[in-house]
Amino acid sequence: GGWLLLQNGHLGLEFLSELMDAITTTESMSEGFRTWITTEAHPEFPINLLHSSIKFTNEPPQGVKAGLKRTYSAVTQDHLEVSNMPQWKPLLYAVAFLHTTVQERRKFGPLGWNIPYEFNQADFAASVQFVQNHLDDMDIKHGVNWSCVRYMLGEVQYGGRVTDDLDKALLNTYARVWFGEHMFSEKFCFYKDYVIPKGKTIEDYLQYIDQLPVIDTPEVFGLHPNADITYQTNLANETLSTIMSIQPKNSSAGEGETREAVVQRLAEEMLEKLPPDYNPHEVKAQLQKMGAIQPINIFLRQEIDRMQHVLSRVRTTLTDLKLAIDGTIIMSEELQDALDNMYDARIPKLWFRISWESATLGFWFTELLERNQQFSSWLWDGQPNQYWMTGFFNPQGFLTAMRQETTRKNLAKGWALDSVVLHNEVTKMMKDDVTGPPPADIGGVYIYGLFLEGAGWDRRNSKLVESAPKVLFTSLPVVHVYA
Repeated sequence: GGWLLLQNGHLGLEFLSELMDAITTTESMSEGFRTWITTEAHPEFPINLLHSSIKFTNEPPQGVKAGLKRTYSAVTQDHLEVSNMPQWKPLLYAVAFLHTTVQERRKFGPLGWNIPYEFNQADFAASVQFVQNHLDDMDIKHGVNWSCVRYMLGEVQYGGRVTDDLDKALLNTYARVWFGEHMFSEKFCFYKDYVIPKGKTIEDYLQYIDQLPVIDTPEVFGLHPNADITYQTNLANETLSTIMSIQPKNSSAGEGETREAVVQRLAEEMLEKLPPDYNPHEVKAQLQKMGAIQPINIFLRQEIDRMQHVLSRVRTTLTDLKLAIDGTIIMSEELQDALDNMYDARIPKLWFRISWESATLGFWFTELLERNQQFSSWLWDGQPNQYWMTGFFNPQGFLTAMRQETTRKNLAKGWALDSVVLHNEVTKMMKDDVTGPPPADIGGVYIYGLFLEGAGWDRRNSKLVESAPKVLFTSLPVVHVYA
């Protein structure tokens, strides 16, 4: 009647199958016996073992109130009184608030952190231990060494996980704004109504935490209120997408067409509209005419190669899918995925891996045609007056090629690539107002298709402004980029 605890099941998948056999074939088993398995999510985890188990997930709590409550329910009264320094209790609370904030920002995706980091309880424990040691060794006359505390929190304890420069700047900003002598003043607050409580016992702190709002505005974490719209939209889409993916996938749906017939018709329509493949010999000959070693033409060749890869993959999948639906060839796992996703108007995984983000299959396919149109007209009709920047696979490469071109034109003036930088000027023209390339004396390129997130654009005065409430994206006019 004991309990068996198996930790990190994802590291011993072969044994889990043996375990399943042992449990199912044992004739008599004590009522009190339990097997408890901890594991990360793993695609090859034995599915029958998963189905016959009761699942527990351990997620970080949602919201400041829940996060602080969880942290403080693990703090004991002895821990609260471990130091008799007046700074100890406020610092402990501030570290707990920082811990909750860094976790909570993750739900906002790239708006919260550029890279989602796995902040956990160990980071909090190490930070608290450091603060405690620092106070124990502190010279009463000099007080807390704030630059040391900020460095340890922003660069070492939490910052040790952070690999992105902008994320590191964000963490250090939290450390600078929240940790200092000012945190002990009456006026200090993390955000209005979020203050450091004055308490002597754990109960005092838990009582204060209990009266915090259940739902926090993104401004508590230093984000714009619109970040919440993005989060709620993504959450709803994810939920609906999950519901769609677990719908029963029967062949016929009552009176209407079968799933297969719908997808077959869609595949035929897409194949009709799909542009022809690029002939490598013709592309090479045309690029030779245009100047094959010019950086901008090398960039075009690379983009066409990637576009051709997408065209070939789409054509093969659609052709094979039609044959599989007819029963001519076997329906593979990848074709089944394509069938399910196309029926739900989503992008098949095979295509998504080598292409771009898009809301639905319809938008994705329209974009495929538009991207291809830009490349083929550039190849056969010469460089366009303006470029659809967001229609490139590698926009960064385009800007680098443009810098190289400008440097080459100015070699006589002693320009070197290392010292050439990009400048942007947002013009007052929209896409349809452009009639020619940028002025020859400045050079550069006109680009369009850029959006601002979380800001508006004042076209008359050419400057950023606050975006209107509930407006997530603002389209920018044509931008002149030159080097």
